[in-house]
Amino acid sequence: MKKITLSLLAVFAFSGAALAQTPDIKLGAKAGLNISNVSNLDNTSSKTGFHVGALAEIFINEKFSVQPEILYSSQGVKGDESFKLKLDYLNIPIMAKYYVMDGLSVQAGPQIGFNVKADSEYKEFGTKVKQDVKDNINAVDFGLNFGVGYELPMGVFADVRYNLGLSKVNKEGESSKNGVFQLSVGYKF
Repeated sequence: MKKITLSLLAVFAFSGAALAQTPDIKLGAKAGLNISNVSNLDNTSSKTGFHVGALAEIFINEKFSVQPEILYSSQGVKGDESFKLKLDYLNIPIMAKYYVMDGLSVQAGPQIGFNVKADSEYKEFGTKVKQDVKDNINAVDFGLNFGVGYELPMGVFADVRYNLGLSKVNKEGESSKNGVFQLSVGYKF
């Protein structure tokens, strides 16, 4: 918990320093669809989930901005109809955005995620069993995001992004990493 608190303070300190030095800032909210998977797990397929959160786009100049976000993200993987691994994270991506033309941006940046919930669901003798597996999952997850976005002049925007997991999801066993495709819509004030 101490690591989570210190990491959050560092992100907000960075954001606060950036806010004090930049002339143009847009605040906003976003939500959308997650299609997630966890690598190196046999007989699994993608799990559908969601994400929701807030952002601040800080313009350095007309073409370049930095966009810190804080997102609640439902991720994981599913096996056959008898197994699901549900992983919920509080993700903090910091995206560098370059506008190639009015409204259209390419984006890339690091992400730190904090696991807030981890459950497995499986069927045993025809009965669904839910088990807390948070003790088996690493508390912090690092990733790298790549994407594109388009914003209308009125502030409505859409993003498509892929999060490539860089750190191990599980504490023991073979290295498994998150992979999340995100489709987001939102509004900037």
